[in-house]
Amino acid sequence: MARDATLSMTFSEGMEPRTTDDAIALSPPVEIRRFRWSGRTVTAVLAESLRSHQTYTLFVGYGAHDRHGNAIDRGRALVFTTADSFPRGVIEGRLEAKGFSAGNAYLWCYEASRAPDSTARDFDAIGLVDPDGMFRIAGLDVPKRYRVWTFADLNNNRSFEPATDLLAPVDTVLSLSADHPEAGGLKLRVVNPHAPTRVRGTVLDSLVLRDGDLLIAAVADSDTTRRVLASTTDRLEFDFLLDPGNWTVRAFRDADRNRVWDPGRESSSDPFPVHADPAAEILDVVLVLKPPREGR
Repeated sequence: MARDATLSMTFSEGMEPRTTDDAIALSPPVEIRRFRWSGRTVTAVLAESLRSHQTYTLFVGYGAHDRHGNAIDRGRALVFTTADSFPRGVIEGRLEAKGFSAGNAYLWCYEASRAPDSTARDFDAIGLVDPDGMFRIAGLDVPKRYRVWTFADLNNNRSFEPATDLLAPVDTVLSLSADHPEAGGLKLRVVNPHAPTRVRGTVLDSLVLRDGDLLIAAVADSDTTRRVLASTTDRLEFDFLLDPGNWTVRAFRDADRNRVWDPGRESSSDPFPVHADPAAEILDVVLVLKPPREGR
């Protein structure tokens, strides 16, 4: 492709220009001076010419919306080069995302000896992950050794923010050679360390007195001021989320409806310890109500 080539994308739907413009970028970074729209087609007007002998990825991320306000269902990436031939290297496979949507994820490829700069966007290549977890990163130089980092853009602003986003390395270094330029069939598993644990179960209540609401209380072992209260269904089932950490869970009958357990007056289950791992599920928990302590 020529260094002064026109870069355009055509969408199947009419797009909302502002969010779509914000979601379009080039890697390696090239300043886009402005976007020019004609119907469903947008053209990126670059502030400078493309570099020679360079492979680029033009992509539109998940923050783009159509004119009705609907977010696109998956991002798109177009890989092209200004070199005489297209690089043969390919990395492809499936990402198992735990605690976040795979459709929020990008894969940053770096030469194996380099560490990512989360603000510089200095990766050697970038790939987008489909909502079903599939990815394909093409146009990689060979021979070369790559390390892949998963960037989950959980607030869809294309910028890594440690408090909300995820940036995690894949353990395996991938070696691409002239004889074996493709690394295919990869299965990557990435867990969001901030993702809550799901706790689900049933309360058994054979007591005669059933005044008040039946609640589930979880108290963090590290800080007793951190509490989570959950209600039960008509079938005495519960389903709630806990942040990662150690918790003590119990069911109690809130007779005075003040949402605080009174051990001397209100029936409760024995304490149930929970170790909440990120993005885990603790299912089939059974809590058995017993009379108040003064009646035991």
